[in-house]
Amino acid sequence: MTTAAHLLANAPAQLLPARELMAFTLASHITLVPLGVALPLITLLMHYRGLRRADPVALLLARRWSAVMAVQFAVGIVTGTVLSFEFGLLWPGMMGRWGDVFGLGFGVEAWAFFLEAILIAIYLYGWRRLKPWTHFWLGVPLPLAALMGAFGIIAANSWMNTPQGFTLDASGKPVNVSVQQAIFTPMFGPQYWHFAVAMFLTAGYVVAGVYAVGWLRGRRDRYHRLGFTVPFTVAAILTPVQFVLGDNIARQIYHKQPIKFAAAELVWDTDTHVPEYLFGRLQEDGSVKGGLRIPQLDSVLAGLSPDTQVTGLSSVPADDRPTALQATIAHWAFDIMATVGSVLILLVLWYAWCWWRRRDLPTSRWFFRCAALAGVASVVTVECGWITTEVGRQPWIVYGNMRVSEAVTPTGAASLWTMFGIVVTVYVLVFGAFLAVLLKMRTRWRLADSDAAPTPAEDPEADTPYGPPPAAGAPGTRRAPGSEL
Repeated sequence: MTTAAHLLANAPAQLLPARELMAFTLASHITLVPLGVALPLITLLMHYRGLRRADPVALLLARRWSAVMAVQFAVGIVTGTVLSFEFGLLWPGMMGRWGDVFGLGFGVEAWAFFLEAILIAIYLYGWRRLKPWTHFWLGVPLPLAALMGAFGIIAANSWMNTPQGFTLDASGKPVNVSVQQAIFTPMFGPQYWHFAVAMFLTAGYVVAGVYAVGWLRGRRDRYHRLGFTVPFTVAAILTPVQFVLGDNIARQIYHKQPIKFAAAELVWDTDTHVPEYLFGRLQEDGSVKGGLRIPQLDSVLAGLSPDTQVTGLSSVPADDRPTALQATIAHWAFDIMATVGSVLILLVLWYAWCWWRRRDLPTSRWFFRCAALAGVASVVTVECGWITTEVGRQPWIVYGNMRVSEAVTPTGAASLWTMFGIVVTVYVLVFGAFLAVLLKMRTRWRLADSDAAPTPAEDPEADTPYGPPPAAGAPGTRRAPGSEL
């Protein structure tokens, strides 16, 4: 019997459905997080540009993005709340034993959600009702509230990866809890900054991708140009920063979570001059099948020298490390993330070169095709980052202290599979409704930019919210019959 089959046979029957349910809800929620965390800042940047330069097109974009931000936040609240309940329902062993140690992170996230909801309501209400600069400054705390929510969830997750801030009594229960140490764990800094920059980068590419598609379809007006340029520039500036942060977090994992690093890099035996495998699959006997082998590169990446010793998976018992399948999943997720990041660097260099030479966007349609795909690719890398983090930590839910199988609910497997089916159905409906609302808003805005524009009373995002009169032909203005579209 293989190691994976042996471990599966000895695991509780409810472990698999509990894992699948948690993985599905987390993977669904994470697709919304980049816009939830970063869209407020991108909207405020456009808002500031509109006020500073008396630009009605920029103000119109900010107004419309704020509406998308509100709809996305509402859906994110639903999926985030489900995740919060699942921690208690699916993993009562962890929450019951360790909740007093790391639970503050979830409390911070809850307060951040509450504060963000209030601030979004004020910001939406302020259009046409508040003085322009007063309205803008009331929106400035929004990105800070979003970052506070990210702070809470990363504090909890980094503690699960490198737990500290407690001692164990004779019965194995945590006592003498230090809240400060439990929040600021060895992996908190690397994880938080890597995650936060990833959110802003991803949101920038996603928003710019929408306008790149419009550009490819012939909409070459200033509305689409500005809608593309501002978020893409934010993403372009952050992409090389993220490349450095990604290299740093990989090195931190090498030092602080050596078995996770071994899983992500498919290192079986502890050794120096360890090769790097691009993709490939780890076998039960420790060999790697397929992939591109680059001699000594893994040691160089870990310690900047081929003489760097890398800890292998075989250095710990099979019960204390990821299975060959889990290691392969973590490895592929890590490699996809690194590959996409490298390709995005090339896209940014293309953009920077054209801007430096001509102070203009690239003229090639291939650039805009790649820019349109960059948003989807960035969301994929966010998913891959969480897969690497969670799968690479297996079999531990609290690294070195509690296994996933020890934390799982006693609820029967059949009930969990039923719950899984219900959740999938509900999420399909929720995300379908979310998409339908966005498409409806897009259609309404296109009508607002055409001869059949509705009045502001019918469409609150139809006209420039405040500021100077729009230039002739700008989106959001009525055109005289027979005028050029």
